[in-house]
Amino acid sequence: MGKDKSTYPKETYLKWYEDMLLMRRFEEKAAQLYGQQKIKGFCHLYIGQEAVVAGTMSALNADDRLITAYRDHAHAIACGIPAKEVMAELYGKATGCSKGKGGSMHMFSKEHNFFGGHGIVGGQIPLGAGIAFADQYRGGKQVTVCYMGDGAVRQGALHETFNMAMLWKLPVIFVCENNGYAMGTSVERTTNMTDIYKIGLGYDMPSKAVDGMKCETVHEAIAEAAERARTGNGPTFLEIRTYRYRGHSMSDPAKYRSKEEVEDYKTNKDPLEQCKAVIAKNKWMNEADFETLENKIEAHVAEAVEFAENSPWPTPDELYKDVYVEEDYPFIMD
Repeated sequence: MGKDKSTYPKETYLKWYEDMLLMRRFEEKAAQLYGQQKIKGFCHLYIGQEAVVAGTMSALNADDRLITAYRDHAHAIACGIPAKEVMAELYGKATGCSKGKGGSMHMFSKEHNFFGGHGIVGGQIPLGAGIAFADQYRGGKQVTVCYMGDGAVRQGALHETFNMAMLWKLPVIFVCENNGYAMGTSVERTTNMTDIYKIGLGYDMPSKAVDGMKCETVHEAIAEAAERARTGNGPTFLEIRTYRYRGHSMSDPAKYRSKEEVEDYKTNKDPLEQCKAVIAKNKWMNEADFETLENKIEAHVAEAVEFAENSPWPTPDELYKDVYVEEDYPFIMD
């Protein structure tokens, strides 16, 4: 049984709500800018899934690592990358967190322990295990959270990685953000076994399904898995069941879903509204406070857009930089 949703402290709820509100308004603005052709290329929005990453971050330590797929704007912001640098990256500007070279799908910041942003479906899964192995090898206590979508769990690399992660007891938490649809294909059309978490049981990996529309349930599941990893007991696989309100990408009209299905989630399960209801019930904020916060977040996003608009484009010589790591290896003999 999980904790009662009102037993977490006030500060936690206020942080969850503000972080999720920033993610939501940032993504809404990104959608608008994409329509204006300010943002080009691919763009995958996170609207509706905010509780997954917000609940994760509150359960981790500052030096823990995150790696994810190409729906990565919210993850980058949650890790502490300034919103203006994320927006500049969407614009392809030199001031972006990947110097304008990564765009929507390839956010990155070593300083913030955020290791992507990966465009290859499932490509980040073995990389997440590799980051965890490096920390284990160095004797650190960091935990790596490796996110994937419900489509990526069909990749063979997942099974190879799960086997190795269990064999070596790597400090990694594998998270499937199951939003019900891999691009335009529902989970029910891709597998006869829709309880995705059961994949981990074949490797004796602790695995379970989690309500991804509430920060509380995500926080508790991640905290438990992080403790297991930090104490040397290996990985966990969490199927966090969530929902995205927009299509797979900006080019997807999402006609494969009914309006009633989407509206049900927005009306009855929206993560921001559920968190806001707890805050209001406990009288931690009133309507004036919520309005003040809304204005603050909108100003924050507007500043990010202004920063991106006024930032320079990368120079042509940047094409030849960051291709290879330049480093001396004294242990390699001539």
